[in-house]
Amino acid sequence: MANELLIFTGNAHPFLAEAISKILKIPLGDIWVSRFSEGEIRVKVNENVRGKDVFLIQPTCPPPNENMMELLIIIDAIRRASARRITAVLPYFGYARQDRKDQPRVPITAKLVANLITVAGADRILTIDLHAGQIQGFFDIPVDHLFAVKVFVDYLKEMKFRDLVVVSPDVGGIKMARAYAKRLSAGLAIVDKRRISPEETEVMHILGEVKDKNVVIVDDLIATGGSLIEAAIVLKEAGAKRIFGAVTHPVLSGDAVQKIGNSPIEKLFVTDTIPLTQEKRHPKICVLTIAPLLAEAIKRIHQEESVSSLFD
Repeated sequence: MANELLIFTGNAHPFLAEAISKILKIPLGDIWVSRFSEGEIRVKVNENVRGKDVFLIQPTCPPPNENMMELLIIIDAIRRASARRITAVLPYFGYARQDRKDQPRVPITAKLVANLITVAGADRILTIDLHAGQIQGFFDIPVDHLFAVKVFVDYLKEMKFRDLVVVSPDVGGIKMARAYAKRLSAGLAIVDKRRISPEETEVMHILGEVKDKNVVIVDDLIATGGSLIEAAIVLKEAGAKRIFGAVTHPVLSGDAVQKIGNSPIEKLFVTDTIPLTQEKRHPKICVLTIAPLLAEAIKRIHQEESVSSLFD
C-alpha cells in the first residue's frame, strides 16, 4: 500500500496528519509550505507523486482563509506533478454555514468553496459531520461524508450513564440527536429556540422530559457557544441533573472557552477535527481523536473498498 499511497499535510493540522500516518504506518510526504516575504503562500512538493494516490489532510479551520488557500495551492502543485488521484481530506469543512440564501443578497459560500476545491484539481473529498448534509451535492466529485457519532457513543457508553437523555439544541439537529439516542438507548429532547441574529438565539422551551435526567447536548460545531450554553441553562432550570456536551468541531471563537467554564456544562466532549491551541484548552473540554476513523477511511478508499459501514 505504501508504494502507491502518499499522505501530505499543510500547516492547518499537522498533529492529526501525523496520528493518521502512524496508524497507517506510512510516513508523511515531503512537502514545503512557507510564505514569500509579502505573505503569499509558497509550496514545493519534494518527492515524486507521479501516478500516486495522494491524500491531502487540511481542515479549513481558523484561520480559514490561510488554510483554504494552502489547500488550493497544494492541490494545484500535486495535480501539476501528475498524481493519479488527489483526495482532499477535510476533517472540518469551513464556510459551510452559508449553505443557502436565507436572506436577500447573501452568498452561498459552501458552494463557492466546493467549486474552488474542484477546480484546483481534487478528485475526491473525505470529510466529517458537514454542517448540512446537502453540501455533498455542491461538489461535482465524489464525497465520502463520515460521522463522529461512533467516536462519541463509544466514549459515552464507557461512562455508563443512567437515565440518559440526548438533547438537540435546535430543531435542525433532530436527526443527529436521534442517531445518538438510538445508539445509546437514551431518551430524546429538543430545545426549541428562536434566532435573533446569526450569532444570538433566544431559547423558548423544551420538547421532551429532562427532569432528574443526565443529558448530553449534541451538535456538529461550537463557535461562540451561545446556543449550547443557553440550552444548558434552560435544561438546568428544567431540572436536569448532569449536563454534558458532545460537539464534533470545536471552533471556539471569541470568549467561548470562558463561557463554557462558567456554564452548567460539566464536560464538553469534542474531536480533534480542529486543533485546540493552548488558550482554547480548559479542564471542562475533553478531546477525542478521529484519527482512527479517518485512517480506516483512507485505507479503504485507497484499496477501492466500501466505506459505507463507516457512515453509521
